[in-house]
Amino acid sequence: MYEALKATVRDFPGSPGVYLMRDTGGVIIYIGKAKNLKKRVSSYFSGNKDVKTRVLVDRIDRIEYITTGNEYEALLLENNLIKEHTPRYNINLKDGKSYPVIRITAEPFPRIFRTRRIIQDGSEYFGPYTNVGDIDVYLDLIERLFPLRKCKGKVKKREHPCLYYHIGRCSAPCCGKIDRESYLRHVDGARRLLSGETEELLVGLRRRMEEAASRLDFEKAAELRDTISAVETVGKDQEVVDFSSESRDYVACAMNDSLCSFAVFRMRDGKLVGRDLYRGRALSSEDEAFSQFFLRYYGELKDIPETVFTSGGFDTELVASFFKNERNKDVSIIIPEEGKHSRILRMVLDNALHDLEKRLKAEANIPGLEELRTILGLKKLPRRIEGFDIAQLSGKYPVASMVSFYNGNPDKGSYRRFHIKTLEGKIDDYEAIREVVARRYTRVVNEGIERPDLVLIDGGKGQVNAARAILNAVGLKDVAVIGLAKQFEEIHFPGSGEPVRLPEGNEALRVLQAVRDESHRFATGFNKHLRKKGVKLSSLESIPGIGAKRAAALLSTFGSLEAIAEASVDKIAEIAGNGQDGAADVLQAVQDIVKKKQREI
Repeated sequence: MYEALKATVRDFPGSPGVYLMRDTGGVIIYIGKAKNLKKRVSSYFSGNKDVKTRVLVDRIDRIEYITTGNEYEALLLENNLIKEHTPRYNINLKDGKSYPVIRITAEPFPRIFRTRRIIQDGSEYFGPYTNVGDIDVYLDLIERLFPLRKCKGKVKKREHPCLYYHIGRCSAPCCGKIDRESYLRHVDGARRLLSGETEELLVGLRRRMEEAASRLDFEKAAELRDTISAVETVGKDQEVVDFSSESRDYVACAMNDSLCSFAVFRMRDGKLVGRDLYRGRALSSEDEAFSQFFLRYYGELKDIPETVFTSGGFDTELVASFFKNERNKDVSIIIPEEGKHSRILRMVLDNALHDLEKRLKAEANIPGLEELRTILGLKKLPRRIEGFDIAQLSGKYPVASMVSFYNGNPDKGSYRRFHIKTLEGKIDDYEAIREVVARRYTRVVNEGIERPDLVLIDGGKGQVNAARAILNAVGLKDVAVIGLAKQFEEIHFPGSGEPVRLPEGNEALRVLQAVRDESHRFATGFNKHLRKKGVKLSSLESIPGIGAKRAAALLSTFGSLEAIAEASVDKIAEIAGNGQDGAADVLQAVQDIVKKKQREI
């Protein structure tokens, strides 16, 4: 077949056009354009080729061509045919997960929060941040320094402020505790922090620290010292880019073998109004994939910029002709070599590279998943694995965890925790497994949630059989379930068969161990959290006049016994609803408990 195809290509014309490659079933698997059809298509069959080109050639059964008047017409025809036939080996784009930004809303009393959506409603955006931890640092600082509201929607008139007001993290505009002018000063302070303008803020913080130290409030002074240190750190890390008002986009591509990721930042009127991430697979060269992406992305986009800065090495003049002739828009496509635009484009390319690295990491787990499919006799690759574990201490605080892995990597947004309700003090892992598996998968069935390809139980045959019975009962007989026992790392199957022990270091075993260990960590962490909370609640409930409800309300509002000990009588009275005298008694009792704990330490 290879020689027959080479012979066919020898008769191709040397004119511009589009070529279509078909497989043995007659399906178009690749479409390309060429300035010289004979020269371009012959290149697939000459010299040493990379892996992805060999993969494509191995699947070709016949090649057809359509001649055009010039290369530009070939570009348009290629784009239209790709949209019509969506060939397997052309670039196949999917929306990727965009990176988060920090949003300041355009409301009369603005809110500040993280988001992945950019809405053109006058809101301001800062970012994007490839490291989510950076956002946490900024938002934590903003909460500590600027008490802005957390509630969604319009500010509604309320008689009593929320718990954030009581812990100093909201200025309660809903209760008239702050006027709009003062509130907007807080917003402006947060805006300057996000922009890297920290000097004035630091001057004020240092002054407050000195005042706290002079009145011997060393705890407050230490808190302000730590805040100053945090502000200085983010001030150094913040990269301020001077975005001019011209309309422009920055587009970058990162490619490794057949995987490609495209990042687009859109700037309008000096503001970042959008950042898109697209993922694709292509067996073409990076230049071909990039030019195809441009036509796909901008082919129907309404808001086309005046300038596009790109890292691509494709024929920019040809693509610019597409904008002019098909979209009636003069667009300059520039590959910057240095200066401001080069620095911004580097940031965009970093976004694309970061996404590509994540995808390559996920692909690295595929061999283990393939082996797991073979070992378990599954019909398809177990891309989605959900793992369960039970944690309790002598029958107290029984909980369960459910972790979710996709392509061998944690999908933490899908994790779930369960309070086990049916044990009533008994120690019964089988019953616990039955309860949480029933709760989880009844909801999966009823709400149409994505089903896992495999359920993994931290345990042996008894736990696996308990889970299997429930899955069958809720109609998920086709979902596989196994157990992984830690002592000998044996895989247990439903029924009465013997367990399987894989060799140490086996790729399939490594995937299962990662899921099992993560479910164990998540369950034990939740159990410890509840035990600590139980100690705090029991301490509060031991105070005369404080029952379970008041104890829970106080702990929910203040977060710890130490915070309650530092609160005012008025705040405690407002939360507990037991009057000034009762609140004073509570405050004294909590302070005594805290002092006793400190002496014990």
